[in-house]
Order: sequence, then structure tokens, then C-alpha cells
Amino acid sequence: MKKIILFADPGIDDSVAIMYALRNPEIKVLAIVSSYGNVDKEQATDNIAYLLKLAGREDIPIIGGTNAPSSGETPTYYPEIHGKEGLGPIRPPEDLQVELTNFSELYTIIKNNPGLTIVDVGRNTSLAALFLLGENLTKDVSEFYIMGGAFLVPGNVTPLAEANFYGDPTASNLVMQNFDNLYIAPLNVTNKAIITMEHVNTVLDMTDHPLVQILDDVMEYYIEAYKKLIPGIGGAPLHDAVTLSLMVNPSMGKTIRREVEVFTGVSGMGTSSADFRVSSKNAEKNINIFLELDYEAFLKDFIQVMGGPGK
Repeated sequence: MKKIILFADPGIDDSVAIMYALRNPEIKVLAIVSSYGNVDKEQATDNIAYLLKLAGREDIPIIGGTNAPSSGETPTYYPEIHGKEGLGPIRPPEDLQVELTNFSELYTIIKNNPGLTIVDVGRNTSLAALFLLGENLTKDVSEFYIMGGAFLVPGNVTPLAEANFYGDPTASNLVMQNFDNLYIAPLNVTNKAIITMEHVNTVLDMTDHPLVQILDDVMEYYIEAYKKLIPGIGGAPLHDAVTLSLMVNPSMGKTIRREVEVFTGVSGMGTSSADFRVSSKNAEKNINIFLELDYEAFLKDFIQVMGGPGK
């Protein structure tokens, strides 16, 4: 079983990733770090608390992450994709009781669970802060899985940049330069992780779990948003859920080991860069970029986990 700390900013795709992690019997979620990103931190926290309540997992601590990128600029949110509250048409109950755990508790969790995995499917600001405020994480954490970047494919915010790296390129570059045992799931593979309403209906026919039942309205909203962005797409890519699926099933993808830089200047801000020339050497650090995905294997895993008996 993979013990993980999950950094997220839900957002629909982050929310589905949280559902996947909570439903997967091969994943034990030790904590979820709530930060700004697709929505502001307060809304992200409410969304996480709502999902944990539906799952009956209110024992999992919600850690208070960062409110804004390293630059101090006001973040850009995406209500046209995720809805005003980040869960499409769904609004968490107003009387929801939410208690944030102090950020420093992360160091205790890491110390008490040697060999755990950290997964960051949002902006990398909180993860960078964890590194800057503490000791070298790479000796205590087995591996890091990051959803971010786009290599030799178009970005989704600018022609070159993906949203997570663009949202705080300074933090993302710090992670790339200082972390070891790093696995990156960029748009190269996450764009291929398309889920349609037919897939959603298959899952809903398999279980009546209250956490999964909201998948209907959430994914319908998300898919309609993507149809406006990419006419003819037929579904929506689950960028964050596929990152967790790759963590559990690494053979489902193919990686290449390379040094990575994230551009922090105004020109090309947020662009992820690596040397893919035949003559280039493997990275000195263990940095692995997923470039290929077995879509059918992902689809099978997603449906089995979401529609299965859970844990």
C-alpha cells in the first residue's frame, strides 16, 4: 500500500483525484494539503472537507497550505472550467465544519511514516514551502509525483506552459532543481486520460457510494466545459487522477530520465524544458518524465477503483 500526502487545489479534476485516492485500496491518504489554484484556498478547503465527509473519512487531516504564488501576485482562477465553487454545479453545505491542521504537522507525518510518497496535483507553492522551511525531504520521502508541465506539446494556459507550472514557475523550478526520485506527469500523458459520460455511467452502475454519486453532475459540467475549449473532444481529461493512477501502476506509462527546468522569466513563463536530443544524457538526479500512457489500462483502473468496493 502506498502511504501518501496529497497536495491539491480542487477544482474538479483535483476532486476526482481525491475521490480516486480515497477509493483505491492500494492508497492510504495520510493528509491532504489545501492550497490556492483552481479556486482560492478557502474554497479548496471546503471542497476537500465535503469530499472527506461524503467518504466518511473525516479522520484525515486537512493541512493549511499557501494562499498565493511565490511572486505574491493575485492568482487567476478558472470558474468557466471548474465552476464558481470548484465542483461544477455542486456547492458544499454552508454549515460544514472545517478545521485546518497547522502546516508544520507535515514534518511530523513525514517523520512518522518513513518511505511515504508525496503527490502534488496543484500549484507547487506549498510543496516548495515544505522544502524551504524544513530539512532535505528527499532523504525521508520515497518519491514525489507531480502533475505539471508540457514537453514538446502545446500548453493549456499559453502556447508552451501548463497551468500548474505557470501558476508558480518559481516554486516549480525549485522543485525540479532540488528534489530527487521525482516523477512528472505532464500534459503529454494527462491529455490522453479522457473520461466520457459513458464511463461515468458505468461507474455509477457499479456503486451507490455517496462520494461517487456526485461524479455524475461534476463530470457532466467538466465535460461540457472541455467541449467548449476543444470542440469534438467527447469527454474531459483527468489530469490529476491519472497522476495517482500512474503512481500505483507505473508500468502503465513510459518515462525518460532528464534534467528539467521551468522558465521563470516573463518570456515563456512556466514553460517546462528538457533536453530530448539523442545525444543527451540521463539526469544526475532521478527525475522521470512520463511521455507515454496506456490509455486502456488507465481506463480499466479508473473504472475498477471508482466503481469497486473501496476500502
